Amino acid sequence: MDLVFLGSIIELGVLALCFGAFLGFAAKKFHVEVDPRVEQIDEILPGANCGACGFPGCAGFAQAVVDGDAPVNGCIPGGDSVTEAIASILGKSAEVSTPMIAALKCRGGKERAHDAFVYEGVENCISAALIMDGPKACPNACIGLGSCIEACAFDAISMDDNDLPVIDREKCTGCGACVVICPKDVLEMMPADSDVWIACNNVYSGKLVKSVCETGCIGCRLCVRECPKDAITFENNLAHIDYEKCTNCQICVVVCPTGTIHTKRTGEILNDAPKIRAAIEKKKAREKEKREKLKAQNPNVK
Repeated sequence: MDLVFLGSIIELGVLALCFGAFLGFAAKKFHVEVDPRVEQIDEILPGANCGACGFPGCAGFAQAVVDGDAPVNGCIPGGDSVTEAIASILGKSAEVSTPMIAALKCRGGKERAHDAFVYEGVENCISAALIMDGPKACPNACIGLGSCIEACAFDAISMDDNDLPVIDREKCTGCGACVVICPKDVLEMMPADSDVWIACNNVYSGKLVKSVCETGCIGCRLCVRECPKDAITFENNLAHIDYEKCTNCQICVVVCPTGTIHTKRTGEILNDAPKIRAAIEKKKAREKEKREKLKAQNPNVK
């Protein structure tokens, strides 16, 4: 064998041995101990990497919760079962949170919300909103190009024939990714066990609302006056529901003249409407009787 060739083989062998020894030393010297609880937590997480926890993916959240930088109940899509499992691994008490889902604060769409101009461009809401604040005459209306669908990691959103997003309550995990991505703020989080919500996002007065949308809140305040639990307030030309007070009685849905207040019990509410209206009339009769008695006792009372 050629001595030069043999020498080259020996030199390569020595170099390989040196590099191997160096890599072995470096691996031992700079080895970072991984807490086994991180892997255990990562395995029970949904794996959607939706970012709802505020950390870069499920692995990032698992490390953060072990380090004490994230709460035990920080995985919103995982719900109570994941929270309890994480608490068990860490030896902590489970902090159960109220399940939330996304709700659409708009019922306009292409059929009821008027367009200010015809948009021709990149088919996503963020791009459309950059041009004159979007094509809708209502500055707070849903643009309807489906950026929320792309943001949803759980396939819980689809578009209906009116170009409005539809939230699948069974699939929605309450991660809030759709709320963050929407440039018009027409999506909000609401308790999963609530039946009603204000399906409008306008800040216009009633007259202006009518000029741009057929189903927007016109500020009549009937819902505020008729709510038996004082669960509805009115601020900035829009009604707001206090979900801690709301009992899902549906009275507000029935009295709203523009259909702004939406319900997941659409079919049921139509059947219940006569009963609800009767309850409203009964309430008004009681109030009238009370006023008349008070006036009889004191004629100066108006």
